[in-house]
Amino acid sequence: MKFQGLYTAIVTPFAGNRVDEEAFRMLVEAQIAAGVAGIVAVGTTGESPTLTVKEHLRVIELAVESAAGRIQVIAGTGANSTAEAIHMTQEAEKMGVDGTLQVCPYYNKPSQNGVYAHFKAIADATRLPIMLYSIPGRCGIEISVETISRLAKDCPHIVCVKEAGGNVDRVNQLMQVVPENFTVLCGDDGLTVPFMACGASGLVSVTSNLVPGIMNSIVKAGLNQDMGEMLSLQKTFYPLMKGLMTLDSNPVPIKAALAMRGDIQPGIRLPLVPLAEEKEAQLSALLQRFNIL
Repeated sequence: MKFQGLYTAIVTPFAGNRVDEEAFRMLVEAQIAAGVAGIVAVGTTGESPTLTVKEHLRVIELAVESAAGRIQVIAGTGANSTAEAIHMTQEAEKMGVDGTLQVCPYYNKPSQNGVYAHFKAIADATRLPIMLYSIPGRCGIEISVETISRLAKDCPHIVCVKEAGGNVDRVNQLMQVVPENFTVLCGDDGLTVPFMACGASGLVSVTSNLVPGIMNSIVKAGLNQDMGEMLSLQKTFYPLMKGLMTLDSNPVPIKAALAMRGDIQPGIRLPLVPLAEEKEAQLSALLQRFNIL
């Protein structure tokens, strides 16, 4: 499988303290209607740190059931414990997901040899296509270009990396060393244009929870090498992308925006808290500016 196009890092809606399964199904239907390539379930945006293991696996199961083969389902099953990541990945594989997102081990800060060994052990334990996830701002370390190159050559199942470190030159560096069938996806909505101009094959998006059609148009323009269209759309919608990522920690703003529009009930799990009143007013004004409310 080749990971290419727009993937929505889908939120996990709550009703009280439980996962709102009906709202989740409706969110998936909206993504399918917009023509996205796939969804990433239970990643950072899906609040993976605060879901129980049972909830985590249920959301993945819901994603597979809701997608019903119409779009790809990528399961966020990474962990800073290699054994846990293997267990979650194997459980997701049984459910019929199309691939797995594996975050760089966080908090324990392994060396690059440890990072390599972690991902290779996971690859050896599954037949699923693997999307690596380098996000140093949350993990404390990144997956080095050299480590990605080693993994791409040594592990046939490792076929993609989601780059969320904000470094466009990393795309240039990766294009020099990874196999031809290995893809890079942008992990920052606001950097889609420069990433795709340097060789990235798509985007894992937060904003597309709210406006999947717009984000899909940006990515498709990039894939079609229509730089004029891509730049025009990016310029128009950049303030929305920026606001959704800077008013508070992700996924607080995007879930607040979806709740304002009536797509989900308000709800975020501790230690994240709802937007402050001032920030909520700013978000409301931003959504009204783009005719979302």
